[in-house]
Amino acid sequence: MPRTPSLLLIPAFSALMALGAQINVPMVPVPMTMQTFAVLLAGATLGPWRGTASVLLYLAAAAAGLPILSDGTSGLAPFAGPTGGYLFAFPLAAALVGAMFTRDALRGPVRKTGLMILGHILILAMGAGWLASSIGLSDALAYGVTPFLIGMVVKSALVVATAGLIARLRTGSIRP
Repeated sequence: MPRTPSLLLIPAFSALMALGAQINVPMVPVPMTMQTFAVLLAGATLGPWRGTASVLLYLAAAAAGLPILSDGTSGLAPFAGPTGGYLFAFPLAAALVGAMFTRDALRGPVRKTGLMILGHILILAMGAGWLASSIGLSDALAYGVTPFLIGMVVKSALVVATAGLIARLRTGSIRP
């Protein structure tokens, strides 16, 4: 497989985040999407700097008006509304996962899945903290954390499997 220039991977992962945002389960006040899968996959695949850059490009494009957030929303309103804390957590989670994913201490799928869960917890904690300012802590936990826990584990394992597949494709150890 020919190597893709790394700078082209930044917008490619931003596009994956936009696609992930459209795969959602409508819930109030925060929908369940595949964005976090794409955010953490960017960190795991691209590393801390390029992974974070892909998230920032995605968020900047959404803030500038491209309808790429959940349900095709865009602009600055989603950053100030119930989903703002989750969105602001995305670059931090990508950086955390990117910095830790390839470390020797994280060999094996169980440890790597644990790291992805930690990335999700960061997103959920910041999101719920932001959400709590408008609906209270108990409701923020009930509506902004609890419904996402099973999906967090499933998406975390899926990120690890997908990142492993991408790594093998990039090194040529398997062919597409």
